[in-house]
Amino acid sequence: MAELLATSADGVPVTALDDGEGPPVLLVHGGGESATAWDAVLPSLTDAFRVVRVVRRIYVPGAAVAPTHSMSVEAADVLAVAGLLDRPVLLVGHSSGAVAALEAAVRAPGRLAGLVLYEPPLPTRALVGGEAARRAREALAAGDPREALRIHLRDIAHEPPERVGRLTAAQRARDTFASKVAAGLADIAALDGLGVGVDRFRGLHVPTTLVEGDRSPARLRERLADLAAALPDARVVTLPGQGHDTHRTAPGTLAAVIREAAGRAFGRGLREQGPGA
Repeated sequence: MAELLATSADGVPVTALDDGEGPPVLLVHGGGESATAWDAVLPSLTDAFRVVRVVRRIYVPGAAVAPTHSMSVEAADVLAVAGLLDRPVLLVGHSSGAVAALEAAVRAPGRLAGLVLYEPPLPTRALVGGEAARRAREALAAGDPREALRIHLRDIAHEPPERVGRLTAAQRARDTFASKVAAGLADIAALDGLGVGVDRFRGLHVPTTLVEGDRSPARLRERLADLAAALPDARVVTLPGQGHDTHRTAPGTLAAVIREAAGRAFGRGLREQGPGA
């Protein structure tokens, strides 16, 4: 593994992890995670592709989150890394990382060979965090991270009540949340900053694979369907028995979807290759 260093549009350095050789596949991790979230997917891709994993700036340990953080900043970071590669990329994003990937595509579609978006939490019909996110920020500012965690789990993530009670009672969960809460709330604010609706994606002519799990929350699948209806060149892949975290629960399954999308993006020869070919 090598480390790449790009400079984003605002002069901030952006790091990425670089593995394998071949047509470039650029991965953008989801909220609350790091580039290593893709580790289990990586072995099924690096035999045929150059796989580059973006390190999202707000999730770098110890990083300060700028009050001006936005999805425009995230998109610029993704494009800065893409600019280090030698040809258009297949851009893959998970969760809020998929929104960052989509925003990068809107800004520079010519830099992409294709898109794979796993359940991007776009505000298609309503804000993602809205009033609940405001209350979570207020609780945190008042020195009550437990209440901020409760609001986040119950009113933004819509976790079942028993899981909310279990996690808010666990000191380890509260400590983990406290270490990432500023970044997570900034991520949600960036999503809401896009505004409600999908009309601006109707002119995005980039071959796109939209991925969902059939056990994922209904709100995520609804948002995916809204986006699919807006994009002019999109198909939906539904993974049986999977939820929002297939990169962890069934990484080979997700890698197969990415490989198939890469075949469409990069040409017939790759479509005929299977894992390990």
